[in-house]
Amino acid sequence: MRPVETPEVFAAGSHSPLAARMRPRSIDEVFGQQHLLAPGKPLHRLIHGSGDASVILYGPPGTGKTTIASLISQATGHRFVGLSALSAGVKEVRAVITQARQDLARGVRTTLFIDEVHRFSKTQQDALLAAVENRTVLLVAATTENPSFSVVAPLLSRSLLLKLEPLSLEDIKALISRAVSDERGLGGRITVSPEALEQLAALASGDARRALTYLDAAAEAVADGEALTAEILASNIDRAVVRYDRDGDQHYDVTSAFIKSIRGSDVDAALHYLARMIEAGEDPRFIARRLVIHASEDIGMADPTALQTATAAAQAVQFIGMPEARLALAQATIHLATAPKSNAVIQAIDLAISDVRKGRTSPVPAHLRDGHYKGAKDLGNAQGYLYPHDDPRGVVKQRYIPEDLDEAVYYQPTPHGSERPLYDLVGKLRRIVRGSK
Repeated sequence: MRPVETPEVFAAGSHSPLAARMRPRSIDEVFGQQHLLAPGKPLHRLIHGSGDASVILYGPPGTGKTTIASLISQATGHRFVGLSALSAGVKEVRAVITQARQDLARGVRTTLFIDEVHRFSKTQQDALLAAVENRTVLLVAATTENPSFSVVAPLLSRSLLLKLEPLSLEDIKALISRAVSDERGLGGRITVSPEALEQLAALASGDARRALTYLDAAAEAVADGEALTAEILASNIDRAVVRYDRDGDQHYDVTSAFIKSIRGSDVDAALHYLARMIEAGEDPRFIARRLVIHASEDIGMADPTALQTATAAAQAVQFIGMPEARLALAQATIHLATAPKSNAVIQAIDLAISDVRKGRTSPVPAHLRDGHYKGAKDLGNAQGYLYPHDDPRGVVKQRYIPEDLDEAVYYQPTPHGSERPLYDLVGKLRRIVRGSK
């Protein structure tokens, strides 16, 4: 087997960060991802040098994407080339493929690792297609973004898509414990209290690299032979870094969870996702806009004051800014989450729009047309209109809807909250206006 050309990104000397020194050297040292690494799985075969399919590794930071690429390169014995989409372009990609084609003619295969592949443009990704399809290179691409949105379909169809999951708390704790005792890590120089271990694992949020980075930073404040306590950890690690990319799928996932929690009336979950957006630096105007939309979409007439609260929160965001505006956003979130729910408003307007799009747009009835211009009377406009206020009930039998929409029923109130009185009233009004029983 040809010796592996290991890129500098995988090399780790004694002065390297703890996360680099503790990078797994074999599959046995990898924590988590057992759904992909178990015997018989495609990734297991690749790491053991018996797979040929190119792969796209999709998952949050610190879940082992770069490590797995390293293990594949070691197992296959291929010439290894690592590119970062942050700095490489089409020219670099084509140069690698040209060299790979020449090496293949001599019996040497190439593994091409591309980190942050979602940052490649469509043209850059297209440049890989032929080489992947012809197996000129074995592509291992890593991305933190949902490939369905960030990777071109032809490249997706030519690769195995493998989703990595955040590490569990137990995996993170085991990783930390190994780093404390291993000679590549802290070599037993310090110990970690159970409370600090729990806190470190929680702060990591499933990210192995973050766990080791926090451990590395906190360990500098602990003398040899002493214990890293929760107090020392708290004084050296300010707070967890929220995993959230305002331009990526985390943005959409957290926003989706936020809205669905409000819709589901789980006020605590809604506040949790609101806090994640705030801590990650999400634009508060975006949050406010979502609340205003939600107030009509999922609450509507069941609590008409919900829209007022959401709109007031949006105005407060503009007026006072962050961090104080978090209070108005929280108040609106609580109001909307605890309000009675109705989707009758969005259903009503969408049904009406659907009819219009189908061409159901007969002329406006003549008696409803504008009569405030010369010649309107001669055209029959505004003739025969009945003034509802002249009737003691304030409503009269009269055609308002175009003739081809006699049976149209768009707004159907629910029996929830303030919409309950409308549940009976709207039907009664329809019967009077349309003259039905």
